[in-house]
Amino acid sequence: MIKTIGVVTPGGDAPGMNTAIRAVVRTAIFHGLRVMAIERGYAGLIGGDIHPMDLKSVSGIVNRGGTILHTVRCPEFRKKSFRKIAARQIKDHGIDALVVIGGNGSLAGADQLAREYGVNSMVVPASIDNDIPCTDSTIGFDTAVNTALDAIDKIRDTAASHERIFIIEVMGRDNGFIALEVGLGAGAEIIMVPEVKCDFERVCGRIKEGLDRGKLSSIIVVAEGVCPGQNLAEFIRKKLKVDVRVTVLGHIQRGGSPSADSRAVACKLGSAAVELLLKGQKNKLVGMISGNVTPTDYAKALRIKKTIDKSVLVLAEKLSI
Repeated sequence: MIKTIGVVTPGGDAPGMNTAIRAVVRTAIFHGLRVMAIERGYAGLIGGDIHPMDLKSVSGIVNRGGTILHTVRCPEFRKKSFRKIAARQIKDHGIDALVVIGGNGSLAGADQLAREYGVNSMVVPASIDNDIPCTDSTIGFDTAVNTALDAIDKIRDTAASHERIFIIEVMGRDNGFIALEVGLGAGAEIIMVPEVKCDFERVCGRIKEGLDRGKLSSIIVVAEGVCPGQNLAEFIRKKLKVDVRVTVLGHIQRGGSPSADSRAVACKLGSAAVELLLKGQKNKLVGMISGNVTPTDYAKALRIKKTIDKSVLVLAEKLSI
């Protein structure tokens, strides 16, 4: 019988994590459970940085970005010797199950604890990259997209005023989920993602076509994993002899108050993680598919690689003529 739940936020932060923490804590307390906060991700779990949480500890955080539990990258957790220490800390603190709020690395860590030491857990997918499988959207993705979209809308105003080409570099080291969603919504002339081979000549060709049709400005959205925006800008300047500016949005996409969608997803998934544990389920990724909470076994989730819908690139290109 589960009496005590631990909650932890390893890996990168995402807007809505605090909303999810609140949902976990309050659902658990509603059912008479004890909740333990694990500070600073898996590093805090190894170090025993663990303390009780109550209703007051999550008061006023539903609209705050980041994570009140903080987060630290923990390469040591890849070693079984450190995972053994973490498992001992869980036992010593009387924790019966974990709710892990994080991304793919957090999922892999929870799976290893489950297989090696029988640690029962649920993973709530939180990542601005939206690259976690078995869920349509991750906590924080919608907020990051809207943050980037707001910035690009402002940049388009100055691009049009000065008749310039602007390259907007967004987050996405290994995938183009943010670039694709933002580029489509912003009406970008060109979207560049890591999943499609980078072709500077084709980019220049499309820009020239626009110039020949009378276009006075263009927006290019590029995921950081494709290339540095400055490299692309220099190529375009030399090839077309035009004015090109670069804006790197960077970590602004991680911060800020979570959007309504990010908050709703966080509330539903955080609460569902606790409810599933109480029903006897364990070691599931708690995702949202077609509007329904959908738990998936870790083993299955780890086998699947989530990919972008490349047809959206085709659509964006049609609409940008």
